[in-house]
Amino acid sequence: MTNAKYGKLTAGLIAAWFFFSLTASALHAFRTDPSSPPLPLGLAVLIPIALFLLWFARSQQFRQFTLMLNPRILTIVQAWRIAGFVFLALYTYRILPGTIALPAGWGDIIIGATAPLVAMKLVNSDYRKGFILWQLLGIADLVTAVSLGTTATLINPHGIPTSAMTELPLSLIPTFAVPLFLILHLICIAQARQWKQQQYLGFGAHLPSSVA
Repeated sequence: MTNAKYGKLTAGLIAAWFFFSLTASALHAFRTDPSSPPLPLGLAVLIPIALFLLWFARSQQFRQFTLMLNPRILTIVQAWRIAGFVFLALYTYRILPGTIALPAGWGDIIIGATAPLVAMKLVNSDYRKGFILWQLLGIADLVTAVSLGTTATLINPHGIPTSAMTELPLSLIPTFAVPLFLILHLICIAQARQWKQQQYLGFGAHLPSSVA
């Protein structure tokens, strides 16, 4: 399969994934009892990541396709996470507990605010370690948010429930945005570990020869 076909296939799968998350949320498939951990939501986060890792490990063509994606574009997409201020607002209005809202909110704001700088300055073999470190911090933020979200009721059974995250529109964050952002981090780390390709797919832009 050519890279162009993989690009269309990937775009189609992402669109189908979004539609599934939207439909399942509308049908309340992720709703759980406020006193119970939101396990369906946790599975919705883990399954796409597991499928990506399996595909990446088993298919050389798919692996080559992902490694040729433009790391600047993959990184700057993370700028959307500056919208994490929404978590702070939800905490202020007592819709989400501080256990999840504060670390998730501030973590996303920091990653989102620094994403453009990282995309412009660190996509270079000279800054490989810094680039990978930033990606790892982005992953840590996502993992922390999901972990706290699924265990918040166990930590404080009588506190504010996390049930709002199982309903639209917030449910799209853990069921679609979080695993997608984490996958982009993983791809960037895999790219940085090699950085032997000087040409990357995406919007017709080539990276400078320093990325090698």
